[in-house]
Amino acid sequence: MAKGPVDRRKPYVRIADDLRRDIASGRYQVGDLLPPAGELAERYGVAGMTVSNAIAVLKEEGLVQTRQGARGARVIAAPDEQDAGEPTPERSEEFQLLFSQLQEMRGQLRRLSSKLDELDERTRDR
Repeated sequence: MAKGPVDRRKPYVRIADDLRRDIASGRYQVGDLLPPAGELAERYGVAGMTVSNAIAVLKEEGLVQTRQGARGARVIAAPDEQDAGEPTPERSEEFQLLFSQLQEMRGQLRRLSSKLDELDERTRDR
């Protein structure tokens, strides 16, 4: 039995891609809440932090908005059609791997930037 290509993307990138496609297809429309992080973590068999990273990607793209204390991420925009589908056939596996690594680095930079902002706020108040 032949297996398909191995998906080497990080789990949070795969989850973000799935949710982006769901938004583009209309499964989740502008104004809808995405499922709670716990539900998504269970669905994908990952830790809550992995789901948080996936939501952060969508937030960075301007597709969802989160609020402290809210039950989930709210869809605020739909992706462009070309961004929502599967990668185009002319993109090589190497390109897809590099792209997923770039997405991972962007997520890490966002988290570091957020931590720096928090540190700046704490030191400014003193």
